[in-house]
Amino acid sequence: MTQSGVRENETRQGVRQEPGPGETKPATGDTPGGRSGEDRPRRTRRLLRWSAAVLALLILGTAGAGYLYYWHLNGNIKKDALNLGDNKVAAPTPNAAGQTPLNILLIGSDARDSKENQRLGGARETFGAAPLADVQMLLHLSADRTNMSVISMPRDTLVKIPKCTDPDDGKVYPGTQGRTMTNQSLGNGGPGCTVATWQELTGIHIDHFIMVDFAGVVSMADAVGGVPVCVDANIHSRTSDGKGSGLKLEKGTSYIQGEQALQWLRTRYGFEDGSDLARAKAQHMYMNAMVRQLRENATLSSPNKLRRLAEEATRALTVDPGLDTVKKLYDLSNELRKVEPERITMTTMPNRYVGARVEPTEDAEQLFRLVRDDIALDGKDKDEDKDGEKAAEKASSDPAAADDEIPVQVRNGTRTDTLAAARGRASTVAGLLTEQGFAQAVADTTGSWSQERTVVRYPSADLEGDAQRIAKALGIPLGSVKRSTDVSGVTLVVGADWREGTAYKAPKRNDKTPKSAQALNGADDKACMHVNPNFTW
Repeated sequence: MTQSGVRENETRQGVRQEPGPGETKPATGDTPGGRSGEDRPRRTRRLLRWSAAVLALLILGTAGAGYLYYWHLNGNIKKDALNLGDNKVAAPTPNAAGQTPLNILLIGSDARDSKENQRLGGARETFGAAPLADVQMLLHLSADRTNMSVISMPRDTLVKIPKCTDPDDGKVYPGTQGRTMTNQSLGNGGPGCTVATWQELTGIHIDHFIMVDFAGVVSMADAVGGVPVCVDANIHSRTSDGKGSGLKLEKGTSYIQGEQALQWLRTRYGFEDGSDLARAKAQHMYMNAMVRQLRENATLSSPNKLRRLAEEATRALTVDPGLDTVKKLYDLSNELRKVEPERITMTTMPNRYVGARVEPTEDAEQLFRLVRDDIALDGKDKDEDKDGEKAAEKASSDPAAADDEIPVQVRNGTRTDTLAAARGRASTVAGLLTEQGFAQAVADTTGSWSQERTVVRYPSADLEGDAQRIAKALGIPLGSVKRSTDVSGVTLVVGADWREGTAYKAPKRNDKTPKSAQALNGADDKACMHVNPNFTW
């Protein structure tokens, strides 16, 4: 067995290796199989390619496509539980029109559970091993359906995987004590544990997941008639010792399909610096191009082509119960295709190296916050009066009760990932309200919470006026008054932006997408991958 094969086998069996020079020893629960070097595990070659096929299916939405052989296709679709963790993230507050965003986690499994999967993915010695979530992409559809954002997470990102319970056999997988690679979450009971891991890390409520293996990718690429991709030089992804995807293209634009499309999506050797980040960039280009093809390609009106695409796609899918029929997927596709390509933004989670692994940076949290707040990553809706700050600043039509008749609970949410909760903040702020005549203000001292920005929450429309009155009394912007089913009454959470003092000053928000996210616009048909000079011909 080659050194690369040994490392891959050890990665799957949980064998840990001592770090090399200049590397940081992994925390408890870390697994080897790093991002760089010639011995990178072969399974990472598949990073993100399955998601391109899924996005293509969803965007398609051609009239009648979702109903071809309806019951037969429903039988092709596998389903699993949405969230296997104990902690849930509240759904976002509807905008003024009653709309809410949709967050869908796209997962690519590296399972070798069939001969076809083994043929395409290699690593036959791992047949039957626990699958890994080597592809993880969060697709965010805005509440008003005007824009879409996609965040890719590198498969070797170090995270804490929460406790997950397998719904099939009741087996409990304890949460990791230290950080481990995010792709291992799939083996802890199924895709619902990957969803739980994402929610713990990002604070983003996830509505659905779609998981795909890679056996149907080749046929699906054929079914859409090829996808245009560009390289700035002739490329042959092959090293002197036989590594690489085998992709061979001439400089310029080529239409690729079948196994050649698979080669593009798995290529690392030959693109830019040979890292997973370069590969993700190439995959984003492919996905954008596929979306444009599906919108423009009239040949997909052919019933035979639609039947073929529907067959291959449904066989490859595992979804949560909310998407377990072709009708539900078709309805979702109709929502997604409302977004024009120029309002689609592909990004990679900003990260930094930790030895041979990566971890999220401060810019990653900025990216997560933009998605949580339903702010378009292309920056085009920041001045629009929709469900953002301007609309939220409007006063409620619900009249507030008298100040001394408004019950309000105050919580200390000043705890952060790096700072302990500031002591006494709930009692201090409750005292401020009491002094202003809010006689029923009380401090909740039963625990500490983590809240980036100070917020006032209320559970139902008849309490909106009361919540806004509390905010106004303390100088909190009305945009920070949120409806939430997680509270039973008006609740003020003192955030990390108010750790001291008696006067609240709302921080100026930066709603720009970080440059480190490497945003790529869906309408950019001029994007071209840079070829490493060592791989030209």
